[in-house]
Amino acid sequence: MPPSALDRLASLHIDYPMLFELRNSATERVSHCGVLEFIAEEGMIYMPYWMMENLLLQEGDIVRVKNVTLPKGTYVKLQPHTKDFLDISNPKAILETTLRNFSCLTTGDSIMVAYNNKKYYIDIIESKPSHAISIIETDCEVDFAPPLDYKEPERPVTSVPSSKAPAEGEAAPVEEPKFNPFTGSGRRLDGKPLKYQPPPVSSSTGSKEKQPAVSGGGGVQPSTGSTSQSSSRQSQGKLVFGSNANSSADPQKQKEVAKETKEVVKEEPKFQAFTGKKYSLKG
Repeated sequence: MPPSALDRLASLHIDYPMLFELRNSATERVSHCGVLEFIAEEGMIYMPYWMMENLLLQEGDIVRVKNVTLPKGTYVKLQPHTKDFLDISNPKAILETTLRNFSCLTTGDSIMVAYNNKKYYIDIIESKPSHAISIIETDCEVDFAPPLDYKEPERPVTSVPSSKAPAEGEAAPVEEPKFNPFTGSGRRLDGKPLKYQPPPVSSSTGSKEKQPAVSGGGGVQPSTGSTSQSSSRQSQGKLVFGSNANSSADPQKQKEVAKETKEVVKEEPKFQAFTGKKYSLKG
């Protein structure tokens, strides 16, 4: 402000600190500020550009300056223009440092905070106890509103209700495959086709009971003529080693073998090495 303003204020015995009301009569915009120095040219005042934007002033416009006394502020609510201000490491400390250069705040104004070669604009959306307050030597509570460009994250919409989702998941459990031994098709060693269809696989206990034991007699086995014994062995999924040449064996021996198979205990026989009958090459 010009030096003549200081002389006029000193003669009026005003209250300190000096606070002023700035009014743009053309747009009826009102703001409040303090004074830095009285070194301006006569008839002119200098103010920051962001303050001129609040009053909708251009260079050379007429502004009315009036000395006022403002109450000390107890509460102020701020709203940043961009959410970049909240990304600063400590925005509260930077704001406190910046507001030390301010003497008063007015509801509806926008202040500028310069930090790290960038300008951040903040709106004054609420102040107590009045729409214009003094912030010199006072404890003022500061609150923040969401930034102007802040958007809440959209929640994903689920098409299936949460109550029905676990019910459907339990309705179709994944079944683990069971182990079935000796499954598949059988083949004969002599290359002839099979004359029967393999029966379904029975349980393990039933298979043990139906398995006939082979006697340790000299490798002599029942001939293929006894269809009942051969079918029972093949139905259990075991391979029977033998040839059709045994069909010409002595019928007396076949009866002995048949008797031995009936008298064998149901349990599986233990392995015994080097057992059986001996034969002479001389005949």
